[in-house]
Amino acid sequence: MKTVISTEKAPAAIGPYSQGIQAGSLIITSGQLPIDPATIEEQTRQSLENCKAVLAAAGAAMENVIKTTVFLSDMNNFAAMNGVYATFFEGACPARSAVEVARLPKDALVEIECIAVL
Repeated sequence: MKTVISTEKAPAAIGPYSQGIQAGSLIITSGQLPIDPATIEEQTRQSLENCKAVLAAAGAAMENVIKTTVFLSDMNNFAAMNGVYATFFEGACPARSAVEVARLPKDALVEIECIAVL
């Protein structure tokens, strides 16, 4: 059984998908876009804050994250993204993939999704 996760503290879905889904103790967020921020650092922070809000709506926190995927429009932004990303996780960081993509929705510089376990 799956439960849709929805919160007003993160941007609404811009297509036919949910902000997040919970199935048992597993929580998966959709890719979170930073709608307004201009720089890669601000966009990374906003994407992670959006992930945090979706997780909180399911009763989880960043400490519950076991895997993230970071989509970057330009791999040259990796170090700047990584600097901000590191501030969201303490201790054992989750597994992560970071990939460069040709383009992101809304011409964002970064999009981040999380998988967490309660």
